[in-house]
Amino acid sequence: MIGTSGRNGFLFCSDPLRPARPDPQFAGEVEAARAAGGRIALLDHDALLAGDPAGAVARVARDSGPYWYRGWMIPSARYAELEAALGTRGCTLLTGAAGYQRAHELPGWYEEFAALTPRSVWCPVAPGAPPPTADELARLAAPLGPGPGIVKDFVKSRKHEWHEACYVPDLVDRERLASVVGRFMELQGSFLAGGLVVRSFEPFVAGGEARVWWVDGEAVLVTAHPDTPGPVSVPGAAPWREAVGRLGLRWVTTDLALREDGVWRVVEVGDGQVSGLPAGTEAEVLFAALAGADPR
Repeated sequence: MIGTSGRNGFLFCSDPLRPARPDPQFAGEVEAARAAGGRIALLDHDALLAGDPAGAVARVARDSGPYWYRGWMIPSARYAELEAALGTRGCTLLTGAAGYQRAHELPGWYEEFAALTPRSVWCPVAPGAPPPTADELARLAAPLGPGPGIVKDFVKSRKHEWHEACYVPDLVDRERLASVVGRFMELQGSFLAGGLVVRSFEPFVAGGEARVWWVDGEAVLVTAHPDTPGPVSVPGAAPWREAVGRLGLRWVTTDLALREDGVWRVVEVGDGQVSGLPAGTEAEVLFAALAGADPR
């Protein structure tokens, strides 16, 4: 750990091959955090996912918090274990487990963004459970009415298997909906997060995506989405600031897409700790805001 008094810490994933060093995927962000005066500690992400939270935080100095986590995605239940393990070492996370789950999983954030995002319905499904029946899916999707839709879990879609495991040309086509859901769940397997989500499909402009980074309700950085790197220009953050404020979480991202009719829509909300920055992003302003945020 590198300590600087009066600044928040950052808990980065360690390099699986060299556990005393940060994962090289986050090297640029580690430097930005250090430049902002942030304290750096390391988390063994593999150990956490394997069910060893105490081992995962063994390199975190006692009574050295508070920390922002910054690294690979963590299932919500494992994040709660991380929070508890840090607590036994006298450390805290600036985003608690309940807040992480609320931002990370669609049911947690949807109500606050309902007017700004495609209409959605969902149901909990455990990993490995059989898919809902065609009748159950028809009842679930009924509020969305006829028209195209997409299938995802509480966190991610399988958009790279678009026609077989994501897109449904018409949600009233029970057989097609059941086929896409079944294939989606088969491919997700044990990685299914939370349950099943069905969303109305809205036509977006190819490549018209952006990610807005919010710290304590203020938009501090706008980037491209990592899947569509390149120049990006979005209107001021005012249309989404109110919804972010209602959500009441400290570090979140909103993923925006430009609909074909010229309206920017929120397609995802995420916990900023596990949202990806496009390669080459100059993130100094983001980490300065995080390092200097009120620990409360």
